[in-house]
Amino acid sequence: MTVKTYIHEWTDQPVRNVLAGMVGTFALIPEVIAFSYVAGVAPSVGLFASFVISIAIAITGGRPGMISGAAGSVALVAAELVHSHGLQYLLLATLLAGAFQIIFGLLRLQSMMRFVSREVETGFVNALGILIFSAQVPQMLHVTWHTYALIALGLAIVYLLPRVTTAVPSPLICILVLTGITFAVPMPVHVVSDLGDLPSGLPHLTLPDVPFSAETFKIVLPYAFAMAMVGLLESLMTATVVDELTDTHSNKRMECTGLGFSNIMVGLFGGMAGCGMIGQTVGNLRYGGRGRLSTFTAGAFLLLLLVVLHRFVAQVPVAALVAIMIMVSVSTFSWSSLRDLVKHPRLSSTVMLATVLVVVLTHDLAAGVACGVLLNGLFFSFQVMKLVQVSSTFSENSNTRTYYVHGQLFFASASILADAVDFQDTASNIVIDLEDAHIWDISAADALEKIASRLKARGKTVSIIHADQRAEKLLASLGHDTLLA
Repeated sequence: MTVKTYIHEWTDQPVRNVLAGMVGTFALIPEVIAFSYVAGVAPSVGLFASFVISIAIAITGGRPGMISGAAGSVALVAAELVHSHGLQYLLLATLLAGAFQIIFGLLRLQSMMRFVSREVETGFVNALGILIFSAQVPQMLHVTWHTYALIALGLAIVYLLPRVTTAVPSPLICILVLTGITFAVPMPVHVVSDLGDLPSGLPHLTLPDVPFSAETFKIVLPYAFAMAMVGLLESLMTATVVDELTDTHSNKRMECTGLGFSNIMVGLFGGMAGCGMIGQTVGNLRYGGRGRLSTFTAGAFLLLLLVVLHRFVAQVPVAALVAIMIMVSVSTFSWSSLRDLVKHPRLSSTVMLATVLVVVLTHDLAAGVACGVLLNGLFFSFQVMKLVQVSSTFSENSNTRTYYVHGQLFFASASILADAVDFQDTASNIVIDLEDAHIWDISAADALEKIASRLKARGKTVSIIHADQRAEKLLASLGHDTLLA
């Protein structure tokens, strides 16, 4: 990225970007508070995180116009650590997650996203939707009828208001209306202040208050790695969506390192790790926020609102957050994927369902994605393996049997060639023609060598013809380049 491009991303249409960022803040607050209680931390932890991330990622990120904050996917990963060891361990995990993300960016591991197929992405978002919804269930148990009534009203506002107007985000109206009702008619319901203290000033620099021992890092590292992976996955998926909506390209490597730097800053200022938020990002684009200034404004305006309106936010009923999170879970889930189960190939559907199942059972989004990618790789290898064909011809004049190999030879398909060779053949000369084949790994090259050795042991001459440069290199690395004709 050139300096001129970077400056343009800050200065292009400043008024529109500032206004879009301000609207994005209103859409950010309710979900961040809701995600905070999903993670089991005070609202201030998520709100400070969103403020810091928005400011830092606006400067260091690689996708202008993308809103980042304390998102649900990372909150779900962090919840178990908070419940078992407390907030301070989460802060250390946030710092380490940021460090992992910077390392991933420097090593260009963002290109690994190419191995995350559509089926795995669908399974990821479906599992995320299920987990977000399941996290609301405890807030709907052992409560009075007032809570259910407020949740129902909140859902009605969230879903019906956009049919009338989209000038103001419906989740914000949901919060205003439900809070106004509980002010006017006191009722036995939980409010945000019951979840923890809200910030009333600027965040301050702090370090995790934990023993820096091998045992501590043994506890924290798995969570930190999962948070880093899940955060990057969601951020890069969101960046891809923005690329498609704006017909522009983002710097994925810069986004990786920028997110890592932002999360380190978050950990130092007492927040929890975050990532790109697709709902807020799409809303920001809808209102014209395409530059870095919109992201910066979303964070700066968030802090201003917290300092001015923290007493009001403290009285927001939890039922409003539950209604918003139910909406988030429903909109996150890809309902069309249920119809696609009978339309798409069985292997594709299996990958999607396996990703969902692993995430729901383990509550580990990274494990689900890893499982999906692994299954996808296995199924792809199986499909490619079936394309390998071996035919042969016999020349009586030269007493030569020629095997013609078609397809891709690698660890999974190399045995097909071995099975096709007749080692009892009376032909004294054996030729293996690789003109229509490609050798991809050591396993395939080694299989060729073993075939040749077995044939030579029976007194036959063996030669390999029309091998490409890769095949020649692999055979040479095993010391079998003498087989090549």
